[in-house]
Amino acid sequence: MVPGADKLAGCPATPSKPPVGNGLPDISLPCLGAGPDIRLADLRGPLVINVWAQWCGPCRDEAPYLATLAKSAKVTMLGIDYDDPRPELAVKFAADEGLTYPHVADQDKAIQKALKVGGPPLTAFVDSSGAIAYVHRGVLTSQNQLNQLVEDKLGITP
Repeated sequence: MVPGADKLAGCPATPSKPPVGNGLPDISLPCLGAGPDIRLADLRGPLVINVWAQWCGPCRDEAPYLATLAKSAKVTMLGIDYDDPRPELAVKFAADEGLTYPHVADQDKAIQKALKVGGPPLTAFVDSSGAIAYVHRGVLTSQNQLNQLVEDKLGITP
């Protein structure tokens, strides 16, 4: 386990589900904290997935909005530490920013093709059927913007 990973939320065990059309890719990624690997295709919403890296300046800018959304408890959240050679710094970043939800590591850019990741940050909104309702590419610029996306794409008022 990465030093300091015990400060992060553990990844939950997820029941196996069949992949859905326009859903998350059938890829398993290791938990950045404690817990089992997460198979993305098993996940259902309402879910907000944020693709980030500790070396990404805009990711640091939007982190407070994600931390605030995580406190609302109306949506499930998952972070994906993307293309990050320093997992120990990723753990420190997530802990320092109060990103209290589970995170997985994608050092090999396994999600790049499926989510068309040009680079972090990227935020995906997954509905209750497991389909990707919307992908926001680039930095979230305000709490209001993030809350509005959750409301518009997932039908939930944070």
